[in-house]
Amino acid sequence: MQKTFFLGLMFLLFSCDDGDIEIETIDFDSVDIETCETGSIDTGLFFKINDDEALILELEDGKLLNEASAEQIESTIGSGSTLTYRLFSGTVSKTYFCDDVPVIDPQAISEIVASNGTVLINTIEIDSTTFEHSIELTDVTFETDTNNRITDLTINDFGTFTSIKSE
Repeated sequence: MQKTFFLGLMFLLFSCDDGDIEIETIDFDSVDIETCETGSIDTGLFFKINDDEALILELEDGKLLNEASAEQIESTIGSGSTLTYRLFSGTVSKTYFCDDVPVIDPQAISEIVASNGTVLINTIEIDSTTFEHSIELTDVTFETDTNNRITDLTINDFGTFTSIKSE
């Protein structure tokens, strides 16, 4: 009986979770898009912060234009644009992404780069110098280092960025 109890106890101890961080959902729907630069189509870094996690979009060069788009502009995640999910050791703020001197805390404790997906951009002209760019993400797949799929994500409204045409 003692051997059975000992074996059962050992099984429980060695079969426990090893502490790996498991991400079940990625939800940034209620969070506004942010960027470090204001109004420039040269902006390539967009991010959404939700307390201790961030969704970071590095947009392919030349996809934002100061002109209305007749159709959606596309960029492929993985070969043109990059989408990254990061989990931090504490609450993260805009300064983490925008300060010239990198901040020490909070630290990124997990980072997962999307393996594929599509960025869709619709641009409308507000007036002769102001343009509004609506960004969507479709068919996004995040996979861990061990090739476990985390999610197949579509964000119909990643955010809206307003650019101003310099004269």
